[in-house]
Order: sequence, then structure tokens, then C-alpha cells
Amino acid sequence: MTTSPKFVGRFLRSFGAVAVCLTVMCAWCESARAQGTPPPPPVIVATPLPKHIIQWDEYTGRFEAVQRVEVRPRVTGFIAQIHFTDGATVKQGDPLFTIDKRPYDIALQSARADVIRTQAEVVRSSADYARAQVLVKTATATVRDLDQRHADFDIARAQEMSAEAALHNAELNMEWTDVVAPISGRTSNHKVDVGNLVSGSGDPTLLTTIVSLDPIYFVFDAAEADYIRYVRLSQEGKRQSSRYAPNPVQVRLADESAWTHNGRMNFVDNEVNSRSGTIRGRAVFDNKDLFFIPGTFGRMRLFGGYDDVLLVPDASIVSDQAQKIVFTVDADNKVVPKPVTLGDLAFGLRAVTGGLAATDRVIIGGLANPFVRPGAEVQPQPGEVKAMEEEADATPPIVVPPPVAAEKPAAPVH
Repeated sequence: MTTSPKFVGRFLRSFGAVAVCLTVMCAWCESARAQGTPPPPPVIVATPLPKHIIQWDEYTGRFEAVQRVEVRPRVTGFIAQIHFTDGATVKQGDPLFTIDKRPYDIALQSARADVIRTQAEVVRSSADYARAQVLVKTATATVRDLDQRHADFDIARAQEMSAEAALHNAELNMEWTDVVAPISGRTSNHKVDVGNLVSGSGDPTLLTTIVSLDPIYFVFDAAEADYIRYVRLSQEGKRQSSRYAPNPVQVRLADESAWTHNGRMNFVDNEVNSRSGTIRGRAVFDNKDLFFIPGTFGRMRLFGGYDDVLLVPDASIVSDQAQKIVFTVDADNKVVPKPVTLGDLAFGLRAVTGGLAATDRVIIGGLANPFVRPGAEVQPQPGEVKAMEEEADATPPIVVPPPVAAEKPAAPVH
């Protein structure tokens, strides 16, 4: 079994902090025994570490296919052949099913014969009309006869056009007996077997489904409050709108701890759902290895702009019912609790986005002492909040859009 240098470094830092706390506590106990009255308990204090970090907002969602098609027949007939394996990857235009062609071949031959017959009728009526024009000039035929020949020619021409339309329809029906893949993707199983009668009208029979896999969408719902915050950031020029800029996103699956899959935003819905108070968003991911499939659950984080925060150790934060508190020491060395608003972890520390000042002396050691409570006097010992630079970002680097110049969009954006 081997131990990584990072683990050894963490262990040594933790051991050193514990040793410092124990040394301070022992000195306090010795002083208490010597004086007979307990002096103020010792604590380790430090000012929070200011940092300029990237803000990420996390959401839950699922992958969806960019295209999903239900393959149904366009003509009625018996299934003669199935050309694909269930679950196979197909390309657009690949054959999937063949419907019995014989009835449609007969109809096609009949349509071709009708076209030939009507064409001959057009030739005959045209000749009759030409002769009638000559006879009218010599008074051998009447104008009424000429009009009748002209009407016969128009009828023959209309019958020819109708026959040609019927021929095109027969050709289409013949073509549709070969059911091909309308898109590239992966097929489901075949829903009918060879020999089954399928319908192409009314409620067409479902033959199979195809979903595209590369690229693939990730769909999620964001709270209305997040949407409003993004609007204001865009109007202030601190973050580009996801409607117009491919803001970066990262996804991790249920069995992953690192954000290893990189994508980009490509759609924001046009309204907030009045029932759920959320708005639908969508990101797109490359899926060359076809690892993602539609319906897969994932956790996504979206670039939410840049933020100036104060970092403190996660262990220095205390929970008080529904709020989080940080203990600080004032000028009189008394403990003052401060409710804070927390952000994400960064550089191995917890980001504080509100409720704390950069000059506050935060208690980062000695909180386990029962005498360290609000209003109690303590003996502050200087400490330091250190960032773990090597843990700044364990995920692959991605391109983050830079802040844009402040501008007021024509319409609210996300």
C-alpha cells in the first residue's frame, strides 16, 4: 500500500494544528492550577482569506437526446424483412424494414399504363382540334364543333395530368415500402415481427424508435431567484447571458466525485413555470464515445460569474438551527457570533459570501472548549488561514467567458 504526497501533507497539517491546540490548552490548564481561578480559555484566531474566485451554481438534471424519432410506416402491408439488430447504431438512410412490395408494384404498373393511355388520348384530341380549326376556315365545320374539339382536348389534358399524379403517388408508395432510418442514432427493439400487418394510415403502427447520441443534451430546472440573479449579472456586465453566449458547464454522474465532463449552455426557456417557480435550461455535450445515453441522471454546475469572497476553514463554521454562524473575537477579546452566508468550497476552504468582514478575527481553533461561547472572554492566539493551492481545481481546465462590458439588453435574459 502506498501513500500519496498530498495525503501525507494533509496529515501533517492536521497533526500540526492539533499539536498547537493541545499546547495552548496545556498552558491554560497549568496557568489555571497556579492561580486557582480559570483564566479565559485560549483560542486560535485569524482573519479570513480574501480571494477572487469563479462562482459555480449546481443543478440536478438528466440527459436527453437531441433527436428522437418514432419510426412508423407510411403504407399498409405485411412486414417482409427486418434489416437491423435490436439496439444497433444506424446511419440516416439505412434500411430498417421492408413491407410486401407486390400490391404496390401492381398499382405502379397500372398507373404507368394509365399515363400512356391518357397521353395517347391527348395526341388524338389535339389532332381533332387542329383539323377542326382548318375546317372552320372553309365553313366545312361549325364553330360549335371547334369548341367541342377544344373542350375534348382540355379534358384529355386534365386526364393526363391526373394519371401522372396517380403515377407519382404509386411511385411514392412503392418507395415507402422500404422503411429507412430518418436520422442517425441508436435503435430500440423492433416492435413487430416479420409477417405482421402494419398500418400506414389512421394510427400508424409503431415499428421502432431511434435516438441520436452525439451530441447530447443535458436538461435542468433553475430556480426563479437564480434566473433573476443571472439577469442582473448580465445587465451589469459581470456575466454573459446564456441565451447568447455558450457559458461553460460541467457534469458529474452518480458514481463520480470530480467534474470531468465539460459542456456549454445552448438554450434557456422563454418563461418561468408558474407552478414550480423554475425555468428550464439546456446544455449540450459532445458524446463521441457514446458514453451518455438519454435518461441518465447527473449533477451539473453552471458558470455563475466571478465573485470576491472570504475563505475560512470549514471546521470554524457552527450550525445554529437554520443558520450558519462564525465565532469572532472583538477588541475586548470577547466572543461575538456572526451569522454568515456560505458559498462553495474553494482552495480547500469554505467561501463566505455575506455576514463577515475581512478584518474580523475568526476563531479557527479551540471551539471544542465548552467555555468558548458567545460573550465569553478568551485569550486569542494568532493563527493563519492557508489555502490549499494544489486543490484549487481538481477538474480539467475549461474556457470561461470573460466579463463583458456593461450593457442593458433589449429584453430580460438568463
